[in-house]
Amino acid sequence: MTIEGPPTARQAPTERTFHGDTVTDEFAWLMTKDDPATIAHLEAENAWTDQATAHLEGLRETVFQEIKARTQETDLSVPTRKGGFWYYTRTEEGKQYGIHCRVPVAPGETAPPMAADKPGEQVILDGNELAEGHDFFALGTFDVSPDGNWLAYSTDFDGDERFTLRVRNLATGEVLADEVTDVFYGSAWSSDNSTLFYITVDDAWRPHRVWRHTVGTTENTLVLEEPDERFWVGIDLTRSEKFLVIDVQSKITSEVRVIPADRPTAEPALITERRQGVEYSVEHHGHRFLILHNHQAEDFALSWTSVDHPGEWIEMIPHQPGVRLESVDAFARHLVVSLRRDGLTGLRVLIDGSTAAHDVEFPEPLYSVGLGGNPEYDTSSVRLSYTSLLTPDSVYDMDLNTRVMTLRKQKPVLGGYQPDDYEQFREWATAGDGTRIPISIVARKGVQRDGSAPALIYGYGSYEHSVDPYFSIARLSLLDRGVVFAIAHVRGGGEMGRQWYEQGKMLTKRNTFTDFVAAAEALVRTRWTSASRLVARGGSAGGLLMGAIANLAPEAFAGILAEVPFVDPLTSILDPSLPLTVTEWEEWGNPLDSAEVYAYMKSYSPYENVAKLVYPKILAVTSLNDTRVLYHEPAKWIARLRSTAPDGTYLLKTEMGAGHAGPSGRYDAWKEEAFNLAWALDVIGAV
Repeated sequence: MTIEGPPTARQAPTERTFHGDTVTDEFAWLMTKDDPATIAHLEAENAWTDQATAHLEGLRETVFQEIKARTQETDLSVPTRKGGFWYYTRTEEGKQYGIHCRVPVAPGETAPPMAADKPGEQVILDGNELAEGHDFFALGTFDVSPDGNWLAYSTDFDGDERFTLRVRNLATGEVLADEVTDVFYGSAWSSDNSTLFYITVDDAWRPHRVWRHTVGTTENTLVLEEPDERFWVGIDLTRSEKFLVIDVQSKITSEVRVIPADRPTAEPALITERRQGVEYSVEHHGHRFLILHNHQAEDFALSWTSVDHPGEWIEMIPHQPGVRLESVDAFARHLVVSLRRDGLTGLRVLIDGSTAAHDVEFPEPLYSVGLGGNPEYDTSSVRLSYTSLLTPDSVYDMDLNTRVMTLRKQKPVLGGYQPDDYEQFREWATAGDGTRIPISIVARKGVQRDGSAPALIYGYGSYEHSVDPYFSIARLSLLDRGVVFAIAHVRGGGEMGRQWYEQGKMLTKRNTFTDFVAAAEALVRTRWTSASRLVARGGSAGGLLMGAIANLAPEAFAGILAEVPFVDPLTSILDPSLPLTVTEWEEWGNPLDSAEVYAYMKSYSPYENVAKLVYPKILAVTSLNDTRVLYHEPAKWIARLRSTAPDGTYLLKTEMGAGHAGPSGRYDAWKEEAFNLAWALDVIGAV
């Protein structure tokens, strides 16, 4: 049946008043998830989107097959050693999910066994078996006990990120009767291998309680509850397996407690009480706790305090403005500090008991590097992950003494991919206040810089999250059609240090949006593309960015792809009962208490500022069970766009059985990406 036009959402005006300002929301009824009218409207939107994009069915299938053909479907990760086993994950052609396995370490074996056929392989968890009969499947924790005898794992079959925790006996394969529902991500074992710690959430989806569970029983004991609604709790076992670490963190303040791992019932001991605005994390290393902190150190410094008598912080690496220390990993005889400088990630190795330190060097001008899985404490080598816009994901083992790096595996890209066929560049845009905004660009060689090339520009810009250069198989379907791909490293992210983040949050949030527009205009000015051939893309908080630039500079883009977009932030942040709201006040401000924050958020909220403009084509993609950015934000946004600026082309696509990350199976995810890319290619005329 042919649909005559896009669905028209009924208008049922409701009012809200804050700080003397009354606002009418005609589409607030869409917030009622269990209302049949809401579901009917979302299904009508999906039907319209299906019809409006039916002409792209062939292109979608072509792009999907390109992604599939370039991917080695039967593959395995580089095995990681822990105790007497090598642990790895493998995939099989035709199967959606990974298969988690291990094999015993052979006598004298030091290098990871890379052969596909591994004698003695034990499958410890098969995601395909667990997912059977379900449209969605995700793991929340996957945690092997220190002695290798138990596996704690948690599953979610709806996409709402509420997990059920179970324990498996790895010797027999038996799943114990132990079962805990509605748990959060993560878990931690005590060193006695019989006690498991886990996290639960409150009604607002805030992880607020740490629990202790005795394996093989129904015993669950509350260890810690955090009453302050701004703070989240987390639990982890140190690499040394000497301490359990309980992190209590808001967006800007930290507090850490530790429990001796061999005495799991001990009372958690405080390292340093919380001080508003002071962030710190703790890593155990021999006789000391390493403390990475921002006390009088905007880009963080590294100190230590005594394990036996925590107190004074003794400086190890002083604060250096412009060098953002992000984490420290302790090994028996070495420390590895992850940092960023000049917009790039880096690693610094320190030899214990010595002042010697060196930064690891890499040959490409743009890249991303970080530590991979390194569960062993007493080791002289570490696992690194490396990628760039041109280099597929690569796994290295680095000898900490000789500095020699051994490439263990580079992600295969089938079909004859040659990095030399492409080029990567760093451009700079200038924001209105004079700040230089870095842009990472990749394109196929031979693309003409005469303004004729189609382009896609991606952005995020919140929570100090950095979008570093990375390789993507799916992106090749753009590049090989002559599309230029760019990442705008806008303020609000962390690419250029802590100040970069501070200048794009709270009452400076608009910098995120104007930076992105400046980056788009720079691509046009330097002749990479033209506005009529440029699509913008962003998701979650990056979806807020997409909604904001649609109002701010609609003429700068041909299309906007907004994924799970946070486009009604003021309404959400005004409601403390919604998931995450109170914890978000230190990111966006509290519009309930502050009239200034209220007015500022209202000034940029995409939903609040929809106007009778000539908007670019817009595709909003969301998920019904998303607990981070609720489905109704993009649903309301599209409805208001159609109502206020009816001449535009707006599409809404809702996954009716998924969460924030979209479809869970890899083939389903590829199809989703093919849908998005086909839409973008159509908009910019690159079909």
